[in-house]
Formats: sequence, C-alpha cells, structure tokens
Amino acid sequence: MSSARKLSGAVLFLLAASAFAAPTRPQLKVTAYNIQADLDPQAGKLTAAAIVTFTALEDLTTPTFELNNGLTVTSITDAKNKPLTSERLTPQNAIRVTLANPILKGTSVTWTFDYTGSPTVETSPVEGIKLVAVADPISILLYPGRWFPMSQTGLYTDRFTAEMHVTIPSDERVVGSGATGTPRSVGTKTEYAFSWTKPGFPGTLVAGKFIAPQHVSNFNLYTLAEHKAGALEFGALASKEFEFMSSTFGQPETTQMNIVELPQDTVSASWAPGVAAIAGNRIVDHTATRLLANTLAHQWFGSEISPATLNDAWITNGMSRYAELLYLEDSAGRSSFQTAVGDISAGALAYDTEPLSTMGRLDPFSPQFQSMTLEKGAMIFHMLRWELGNEAFDQMLRSLLSEFTDKSVRTRDVQDAALAVGHDMADLGPFFAQWVDGTGAPQFTDKYTVYRLGNNKGFRTVGAISQDLDLFRMPVELRIETEGKTEVRRVDVTGTDSSYSVETFGRPRRITIDPQAWVLKSTPDLAVKVAVLRGQQLVGQGDLTGALVEYQKALDSNKNSSLAAYRIGEIFFQQHNYQSAANSFRDSLRGDGDPKWTEVWSHIELGRIFDVTGQRERAVNEYRQAVQTNDNTQGAVNEARNSLTHPYTVAKATD
Repeated sequence: MSSARKLSGAVLFLLAASAFAAPTRPQLKVTAYNIQADLDPQAGKLTAAAIVTFTALEDLTTPTFELNNGLTVTSITDAKNKPLTSERLTPQNAIRVTLANPILKGTSVTWTFDYTGSPTVETSPVEGIKLVAVADPISILLYPGRWFPMSQTGLYTDRFTAEMHVTIPSDERVVGSGATGTPRSVGTKTEYAFSWTKPGFPGTLVAGKFIAPQHVSNFNLYTLAEHKAGALEFGALASKEFEFMSSTFGQPETTQMNIVELPQDTVSASWAPGVAAIAGNRIVDHTATRLLANTLAHQWFGSEISPATLNDAWITNGMSRYAELLYLEDSAGRSSFQTAVGDISAGALAYDTEPLSTMGRLDPFSPQFQSMTLEKGAMIFHMLRWELGNEAFDQMLRSLLSEFTDKSVRTRDVQDAALAVGHDMADLGPFFAQWVDGTGAPQFTDKYTVYRLGNNKGFRTVGAISQDLDLFRMPVELRIETEGKTEVRRVDVTGTDSSYSVETFGRPRRITIDPQAWVLKSTPDLAVKVAVLRGQQLVGQGDLTGALVEYQKALDSNKNSSLAAYRIGEIFFQQHNYQSAANSFRDSLRGDGDPKWTEVWSHIELGRIFDVTGQRERAVNEYRQAVQTNDNTQGAVNEARNSLTHPYTVAKATD
C-alpha cells in the first residue's frame, strides 16, 4: 500500500468520524424515529418507512429535511394520514415540505416518510465518499449518509431515540445500536430489531454475509470469512483500548460492543452507540491501533456527550483524538506520545485563521474544519492537562461525562468543569479566550544572562521569555540543564515578555522552553510539518500543483526534510515524471531521516521506478535495501518482499 493511499484513508475517516451538516439556522429538532427498512442487495435497493417525531423551533411553513439524493420519497403523511406536498432540493440533499397551515413554534408533530432508491457514491451528501450503499457482500447505512430524514442542522448535534426493524436476506446479519430479541423469519428474509431509548445517535446499520460473530471479552466481531483470522487479534486490541478508556473516563452507556466490518471502498471507520465499524483491511492491519482507539473513544465523546452546535465540535472531536493519544502514551510510552503530539500540533496550526468558536460558519467537511476541531481541539485538552495536572484532568473529564450524559455540551461547560477541579485557579477565561476564541500560537525565544554567585553558592540565571502574542497568558515549563543537576521551573508567561530568575549550583549549559511540548507553539520544525500537511490535503483534493507549492515551502524551511522530498517524489511519480521522482526519493534518503519510515518507502518507490522503466536488477537492489531496514511501517517490508518476486507495474497503481 502506498503512502498516498494511506493518506486518503485517513482523510476519509476524519470526515466520517466527525461529520456535521452544513450550517443553517435551525428550523426544527428531530427527537425520535421508528423505521422499517428492507434491504435488497441484489438490486442494490433500499425501501423504508420512517415515522419521524420533531419539534418546530420557529413557525414552520416549509420544513426541510436532509435525505440522501439517491432516495425518492413516494409519500409523506401527517399523524392523521393526510398526504403532504414535497419537493426535492438536490443541491442540499434535502426534501422540502410545503404546508397550507404553519406548524407553530414549540409544537411537536409526527410524520411518516415512505421512500425508496439505490444510493451510490454519486448521490452522497459528502462528495466522493460512499456512506450509503446496498450491495453484496456488505451493505452500509451510515448515519452521515442521511439515509433517513433528519434536520438540516442536526447531524451529530440533535440527539434522538430510535426503533428500527430491518429486513435482510436470510444468509446475512446486521449490526446496529441496541439489538433486541431474536431475529425472526419473514418469508425468504430475516428481520432484525433495534431499539435505542436514550437520546443519542443510533443511526448506523451495517449488514452483510458475516460469519457467526466471534467473541473477545465484551466485544462481538462481525466480519466476512476472509478476515476471520485477524478478527480475534483485533478484538483483543479493542478490549485493551476499551478497558483503558473505561478506567480513565468511567463506564460508557453500554459495555457490550460490536465491531463490524465495512467495505474497503468507503470510510476507514465510523461509529454509533455500541458500534465500531472498521474497514475490513484495517481489521487485519497491525497498524490500526490509533484508528481503533479514536473510533472507540466516540462512545464517550460523541455518543455519551455531544456538541451543542458546530462551534462546540472541538470538544468531542478534539477529545476523541486526545483519547487516542492517551492510549498511545499508556501502551507505547512517552516518546511515542510526544511524537504524536508534534503531528497533531501541525494539524492544529495548518489552517488556524478562524477561531474554534466560529467553526459553524465553515463547511464542516473542509480541511480547515477537520484540522481545527480534531487537532487543535486535542491540543486544547493537552494544554488543559498541563494546567490542571493528570489527576484533576481525569476528574474533569469524568465530571463532564457524568453531568451531561445523553446531553449536549458547550465550551462554557468545559471551562466550568475545569474550574471545579482546579482548586488553585481563580479563572480560566484567558486560557479559553486564547485557544478557543483566538487564533495563532506563540513562538518563544529566550534571552538570559548567567551570574556567578559569591562564596561558591552557584549561579543565578536572569532572563526573559519573549513571544509575539500580546494577549497570551499561560504557565510554561523551563528546563535548565547544568553541569550537575537539571532544574525545572514553571514560569507564568504573560504578554510579549516575561522575566524569570533561577539559581542553580551548576553552571547552566542549555535552557529549553516547554521541553515536553505541553504548549501549542510555532517552531521551525513545525513549519515543515504544517506545509507538508497542507500539501497532503491538497493531494487528497486532486490539486497536485498546489500540493507541490506547499511541499516546496517545507523545503524552504528545511532543505534537508526527508518528508517534504518524499512527498514531492510521490507527486512526480503520479505524473509519470519518473526521473524527477527518482531524484526526489534520493533527496529523501539523503535528508534528515524524519520520519524514519521515509527510508524504507523511498527505497520501495525507487524500486517501482526502476521496474516501470525496465531496470529489474536495479529495482531488486532497492527492494532488498528496503527489507534490510526492518521497518515494516504500513507493511513496507511485506510490500518489498512481494516486489522481489512480482515486478511492479503501472496498472497495479490504479487497482
């Protein structure tokens, strides 16, 4: 698998895991569904009747519901079975109903929608991403795909209850939230029933020719036969991650979890109450640890509590990302954790031009919305942990989850929860003003002078931490490495210049600001990562020219960046500019070796270039060097060994 393909999978996951509707003024709030759905995989067809209960948030004359463009409404009737008039709004993936008499604000009504169709990637509400499809061997009805009518502003913000009855071929099984009873035969098909009575997001169903579920601890694993072998190991990993999060955040709303396989041409992962849906190839992928952790974290941050508005999306998106990093810290150590923090810091700064508190004005599927709510959101929780301390931070999260179970949360709620456990804190207003209501990050510099104290009492270092944000206020760690003992101090940085004075017995040799990366800050190394990240996102959008511009910015910041050179090589390879691609991959091998995986994959890419240009002996040499690195990142060594016996061809790149 090439790294370009790995990138697209990651981007797709972000979209699915944190999707929201385009921001408009809310008209109504859906509170309950009762859905009868029939799946016909051979015809690729969904037929459904959805009884929808909703409340008017204003006087309504033309209520509008989002519904996948691949579904045709055959009728809409009110509680008295009176037909209602509707029209399709294709650009909005929506249905608009015109009423003779308005529904008054605050009134709750129940309508029945009958609809049918064959949704495809072309009808998806998220361009280019398949979220709803009825097919053999797996059918997916993912909540973000709007396979049932929902409020235009309610996706992952308006909580609802749901009762669903799903009819599928008798040789299939279906997974959803809150399974009830034993499936019953209905002619040549089988009907499954699901009931989720807590306000939440039980809107995802996955059906397929799954083998009998395998069991690991409190996990049921539903996979196709071809992925049976890897499922138990994946389930064991899920059990470890779930146990860690339960001990950290408290018990979730349900401890009985289902892992279900997704087809490989959709998102990498999605979630619903009690459900973690993962692409089949990732179930047998030994590098899916973080993907799975993030998906499971949504049982707490997304399912148990949810954002009140798009402006609050950073809370659940960010904490799900940070929970993923907390598990990484626990399982792989502090070094791996800090490396990951560096990566999300780049994402946090890649598009930091709009405050998190105004994210509702942006397209929620845009790279900016995704980077900000996931990565900057995670960094806010990381910095809160530094401010509060580990014990108080965990207490804050548990308190937030307990107080707002089955409810939505706002930024103010997080601030109040942090203040409640921060016993020596008078105010966290400046912290949230800086990171939620503001943009940018400080770039620290340090100027200091060392004085020798009399009578052999050591040294005094007098200095000042400077940074470029006038309103910045936050404690920052200072590490003073001396000829003897290393000293650590906590300096309150306020404004552009903050003085400090430290006495040490040994002469200071080096002073480092924020050595453990607790604070989101701008650095030269981070500038390279930011530019590369922007380039990767442009590649995902098909803008190779724009991506090259960003990668060149990265090289301008660090001419020895192996990562930037590697990404440039990828683009040239896609363009069949093989000589330029080879030059770039060689530049990557001669560079700083950061990250380490650029070495093994540069050898593989050079091997592919030699194979394509008919130089098999040189290709084999590169594949052998790749194997010798013993770096199996994303299956690199396996890929290289396979290429030693099966020459790479251009046709393979388009599989």
